[in-house]
Amino acid sequence: MTALAACDPAALTAPTSSPAPAARPEVRSARSRDLQRYYLAVQNDLLANGLLRTDGGGPDTPFDADDLVRNFERIAFFDEYSRGGRGGGTLSRWEVPVRVGIEFGPSVPPAQRNKDDADIRAYVARLARITGHPISVTDRRTNFHVFVAGEDDRDFVQNRMRQLVSGVSDSELSLFRDLPRSFYCFVVAVSDRRNPNAYVHAAALIRAEHPDLVHLSCIHEELAQGLGLPNDSPQVRPSIFNDDDEFALLTTHDEMLLRMLYDPRLSPGMTAEQARPVARIIANELMGTGS
Repeated sequence: MTALAACDPAALTAPTSSPAPAARPEVRSARSRDLQRYYLAVQNDLLANGLLRTDGGGPDTPFDADDLVRNFERIAFFDEYSRGGRGGGTLSRWEVPVRVGIEFGPSVPPAQRNKDDADIRAYVARLARITGHPISVTDRRTNFHVFVAGEDDRDFVQNRMRQLVSGVSDSELSLFRDLPRSFYCFVVAVSDRRNPNAYVHAAALIRAEHPDLVHLSCIHEELAQGLGLPNDSPQVRPSIFNDDDEFALLTTHDEMLLRMLYDPRLSPGMTAEQARPVARIIANELMGTGS
């Protein structure tokens, strides 16, 4: 469902903000309508199988401090999509304030823009409360660009990426141009050239063709992964960081992972082995089980 890569050759810039393109009144393309039908069928099938849960877990998904430590390592120190695979890597997160900019493709109608804008703003505020890190939505000097765009908005996204990314390569643009149908959404995070474990820019793409719940699920997962939890694991539960789509929205378990990630007792660049003793202390505190 997601992809996160640290593409350090290109640095996202903060150009002068441009006005959002007006929604186009014309009918969407046949391919866009086909995708909309496909994703609606996917959502219906997932719901029929008891997936895309919004309850955050329950008695059937217990976890303790030991689980939290193991899951934190699986999600924070591995990245299945990074160049060369970042298995067993080091801790990465934002050290500078995260300034989220929301951009809509021309095919996205006004009603959806209004809903998405409200949903993203509410979720960004929640992420700021959880992490204790400065995260906000703004239209000035943005460094985390959230695109909500449809199949018919490829040219718009390509042009905006060229404006936002200095020296962006064709291969990097292809992530936004040629996204396969099996990828519902994705995020790319860019590290500081001087500090490869500190994110300084990110860009996420949320497909406009998704039905409501999958659409909101993409917002939840991509923004959280773009903060420094890049991996998915079938062993992590209850969590959105799991490709089985059991949970649609950020869970209490996931909130704890984010709190661990941004706890000042952990530092970017730590290995899993270095972080483990501190992570265990934090996990016990979060679970109320002492040390």
